[in-house]
Amino acid sequence: MKSRSLLTSPASRRLLRPVADLIDQRIERRLRSAAARDAADRERLREAVDLMKQHQLTLDLLLGSRARGLSRIVHQGPLDRLQNEVAALVGDRDAAVRNVATAFRLLVALESLGVGRIAGGTMNICGKLGTIPLLAPRDNDEILEIGTLYGMFSTGLIRMMERDGRSPGVTIVDPFAGVQLQPGTPQRPDPTGAPVDEHAVRTNLALAGPAGAAARIQRGFSEDPETRAAVSDRSYGVIVVDGDHSAEGVLADLQWAERIAAPGAVIVLDDYGDPKWPGIKEALDKHLAGGTRFTYLGKASLSAYLRAA
Repeated sequence: MKSRSLLTSPASRRLLRPVADLIDQRIERRLRSAAARDAADRERLREAVDLMKQHQLTLDLLLGSRARGLSRIVHQGPLDRLQNEVAALVGDRDAAVRNVATAFRLLVALESLGVGRIAGGTMNICGKLGTIPLLAPRDNDEILEIGTLYGMFSTGLIRMMERDGRSPGVTIVDPFAGVQLQPGTPQRPDPTGAPVDEHAVRTNLALAGPAGAAARIQRGFSEDPETRAAVSDRSYGVIVVDGDHSAEGVLADLQWAERIAAPGAVIVLDDYGDPKWPGIKEALDKHLAGGTRFTYLGKASLSAYLRAA
């Protein structure tokens, strides 16, 4: 009781008041300092978010779907999977990783500078551009693309082949109907707003320099006898089948490819395994079940790769 009376007596309270005031002042200063830090942290966070939004907007304008109707944003999982698939096909992981990365940069550059777009998903395009130069025979640089849309894939393939020290010669077969034609799908303007015509193809091929300017373009459907006769004057080291996606159309293109593929040629069957186009797998299965020069090498993304005997 005596100690309590000492602490609670008026004299003790007068003596302890400066200490209490000092503690209160220190607490108040710390609270103000913490509040100031919180405000500064909030401001820095707001600035960081604003900057991130600016970067996202810039990235979206460059790689997003606003201009081409299809995003080119890359995610780690699909990229890892594609690199593994290409490495399995070509037997060289370092080359697969390098070519896929180079193909992506080229895809972005071409769609930034060219007319229209390259048809297909980002990983499938990068897979084809990266894989074909590594599989194509070294003694035949002639390329046939059946179905081209804007010619931009052939433009990219020329550049990828040239990076590998090759001298590609390109032949393109396409009806150039003003829109992308595909059985069972409505005809509508391309999301890029650019017409699908030979002029656009020539404009894009010019981006590939002399080899692009020298490319042969044959207007017509690949099953037309006149079209086939016009471009069957040589054998091809690379044949890209990306025209009519029906089972009948793909089978007809594969049968034609049997006659014009050079020994060792690589045949690329686009959109293979895509559930939207079951006829492609159906046609390849049927073709491989019969007498054929082609051997199935494997698949990367949504493209099948064959080797001609």
